[in-house]
Amino acid sequence: MLRSRLSIVCLLMFVSVLSPAPAQQPAPPPGHDHAAGGEIPGIKKEMFAGLSAEDLLKPGDKPKSVKVTLVATFNAANYGMNFNGYSHGSALITVPKDWTVNVTFINPSPIPHSAIVIEKADTKKLQVPEPYFAGGAVKDHIKGLSMGKAEFSFVPDEAGEFALACGFPAHSATGHWIGFNVSADAALPTLKLGELPAKEIK
Repeated sequence: MLRSRLSIVCLLMFVSVLSPAPAQQPAPPPGHDHAAGGEIPGIKKEMFAGLSAEDLLKPGDKPKSVKVTLVATFNAANYGMNFNGYSHGSALITVPKDWTVNVTFINPSPIPHSAIVIEKADTKKLQVPEPYFAGGAVKDHIKGLSMGKAEFSFVPDEAGEFALACGFPAHSATGHWIGFNVSADAALPTLKLGELPAKEIK
């Protein structure tokens, strides 16, 4: 009986040694641990009142143009490092080549953020380069801005996979970006949010 109990104890100890340790949650970037509780202090919600994820892409005022509205720190997702609630490319804007893209960037947070169009592969870099398309970034995208609003326009003249990312150092590498594709074949722009099907913007 004693030998049987010792065998069971030894077996349990052996299994516990082989069992992998529980996965550790990655530490939030400096200054972003505020989102752990689900609320982000200091946000000026009035700066984006009435806006939603659908406002990421709207028809422009002129033919062959679109309006993009990027709200940084829209909610607590990804420690606040999101655009309109999406990060890590989970939202995707597709625009036809040579269309004009008018971007309104809003950061209601005291933490600096910015917006810049870059190649998708560059989202892994700690410091993103200059915008891929001329005019495709807020001023001082590396410095960013706090509790502010900025606008910029660019014309994507090359098809490919890009991203609208936060240009503040290390932010895009931590997921603060959404997909931005330029299509040589598309007749209309589309917006894809998460697992939902892409929606044409007319």
